[in-house]
Amino acid sequence: MYYTTIRPRLWLAALALVAPLCSTRAGEPAAAVAAPAPEQSIYDQLWALPVLYDNEDNPVVQHFALKGRAQFDWFRFENDGTDDSDWIVRRIRLGAQLKFLRNLTLHGEVDLDLQDPDPAYNKLTDAYLKWAMAKEFNVVVGKHGAKFTLDGSTSSAQLITIDRSNIANNFWFPEEYIPGISINGEIGNWFYNAGYFSSGEASPEFGEFNAGSFGLASIGYNLAEALGVDKAELRAGYVCENEDPGNTFARSLQQVGSLNFQIEQGRWGFAADAVAAQGYGKQPDLYGMEAMPSCYFLPGLQAVLRYTYIHSDGDNGIRLARYENRLVSGRGDEYQEIYAGLNWYLYGHKAKIQAGIQYTTLDDAAGDGGEYEGWGVTTGLRLSW
Repeated sequence: MYYTTIRPRLWLAALALVAPLCSTRAGEPAAAVAAPAPEQSIYDQLWALPVLYDNEDNPVVQHFALKGRAQFDWFRFENDGTDDSDWIVRRIRLGAQLKFLRNLTLHGEVDLDLQDPDPAYNKLTDAYLKWAMAKEFNVVVGKHGAKFTLDGSTSSAQLITIDRSNIANNFWFPEEYIPGISINGEIGNWFYNAGYFSSGEASPEFGEFNAGSFGLASIGYNLAEALGVDKAELRAGYVCENEDPGNTFARSLQQVGSLNFQIEQGRWGFAADAVAAQGYGKQPDLYGMEAMPSCYFLPGLQAVLRYTYIHSDGDNGIRLARYENRLVSGRGDEYQEIYAGLNWYLYGHKAKIQAGIQYTTLDDAAGDGGEYEGWGVTTGLRLSW
């Protein structure tokens, strides 16, 4: 089986990363961890390799670097006497980023399928041009992330749980990267993001543009100074979608609202999200919430708890998450999950080992194959550059 070749490589990679563990607090943002020092750590040297050119004095090209991420999982889930477990290549993405003419950025990445590489190319993820006029106003055109909900606004490389919550799976978008145009910026303590995206039939590249579209808007406020903490952000978001049965870049949700909050102080952190959605077609209305406290109890070691709740106003409105869905493909009407995780940061979010155990239930009033109650364990290695 394929996992017999992946398994030793995964742990050899993990051991190679663990051996030179530096004394800097690994849970800090990558910029802080990789700050200039009299002697660079092995991590600094390794993560400098993808930077092929960097010269702010050049008026034409300022920066050129290879970009990507590699994520590997082992999981085991069980439900009512059935179970499933495996080693998988969760994500492999490769690309490049070019910064030129002072305020333009060209970014492209592809997603590769090394689990079943026939062919290895899976899809195009990022393919956009960004014009950073000022901190207050940036424009992004092309295929890029549609940032919405707490987890949907967070890169998979930056998550403090091993995967996004089922809130993102049901209220966000089935495709993270969607063709469109967006603007964003910061004005004082305020920050905003707004965009218009295609929600038509998805394809590995830019989609077919043969169905509907959606608009996205969010606004937030930085409360850190007012509260005297390291970080505190309150953000409200709204999505409005054209009703079209051909939409596959987005869920069948006509309107979705999200109100989320994040706060961090010293070793402690807390994040929460409250969401509600109006469905169309066969999709009932939904509402849900998640709450996620976290704490660094040792340098580089972080514990995370998460509670997720979703309710559907009709039968079969809620999907199960990735690994539960391998055991039960049906849908239900009330979902709950309790997750407990541990993160070991080797080089901030750029190199980390994550593990989580969760207990999940999905009620199915219709009784047509969506009932779920069981435990799951996931652990994995996350690398990004």
